Amino acid sequence: MAQKVWQAIDKGELASIYLIVGEEQMTHDETIRRIEKKMREKGELEKFTYDLEQVPVEAVVEEADTVPFFSDYKLIIAKNAAFLKAEQKSREKIEHRLGDLEKWLANPSPTAITIFTAPYEKVDNRKKITKLMKEKATLVEAERLSAQDLVATLLSYASKENVRLQKEVAEFFVARVGENLTLLHQELMKLATTVGEGGEITEELIRQFVTRTPEMDVFTLTNAFVQRNVSEAIRIYRDLLANGEEPIMLTALIAGQIRLMLNVSTLQRKGLEQQSIAQQLKVHPFRVKLVMQNRQKPTEEQLFQALDAIATVDYQLKTSSMNREQIIELFLMKA
Repeated sequence: MAQKVWQAIDKGELASIYLIVGEEQMTHDETIRRIEKKMREKGELEKFTYDLEQVPVEAVVEEADTVPFFSDYKLIIAKNAAFLKAEQKSREKIEHRLGDLEKWLANPSPTAITIFTAPYEKVDNRKKITKLMKEKATLVEAERLSAQDLVATLLSYASKENVRLQKEVAEFFVARVGENLTLLHQELMKLATTVGEGGEITEELIRQFVTRTPEMDVFTLTNAFVQRNVSEAIRIYRDLLANGEEPIMLTALIAGQIRLMLNVSTLQRKGLEQQSIAQQLKVHPFRVKLVMQNRQKPTEEQLFQALDAIATVDYQLKTSSMNREQIIELFLMKA
């Protein structure tokens, strides 16, 4: 959906009102960037930004209806349109006169383009104002990209920067950095600068320059644990603690990794291939690939025992007066 809107913007086909819904921040940023760029090509521009968690929406409406004094057009960005979500009265800081917004949506100003952002997983489509906004505004869906789309996007970015990036390396990149497109783009730009125009981004370069996510470290930690490599598991665990990771969060990640191993093992026995397993489990194919290629795979019985043990650790962390860091370390030493 975003790509189609971007193509229209690049052609100069600008709408009066945009509504960006979803958690992928880079889609928000890129949409605003393209609109502003195209507007500046057409003439002088005044830009205003409002936070709707701090300012009532009628202030945005008033600004949009005010004729620009020193330019041809106005660009108004109204962030955090929380009134589109389900009611959370205890958290509401601002009273919005939504009736003013409804009237304005029927006849927006010809000298202003207004962008409303709703950086949330979903909005309440039962609300009158949400239905009206989606009807009157150009909708941009900023959904989290699938693993396949993330890899394709990285390859596209690399091509634009005139650097070489193989698909398999892009998959490793996503698995190492995570699925935050903004962070992936930042890290790719850093690597592109390192290799220079015409250079190649390799797996070794990524290992050298790109910091691993806690999820990737927990993957390695869990592998070491189930393979009874106690010293390696404890080393990684202490590194994670030194980086400020919380024991309870690490416990949840370890349990998730063990469940992934179990699910991959089960689906593999049913004859499913890597891509099909990844689609069914809704995880990145590279994570499945690492599990499947593990030459020292634990048995399902061992994995169930480990899952039962980590559940006990989770209970101890929430109820025991023992040092929380030591509880997990003792668990790892029993590998």
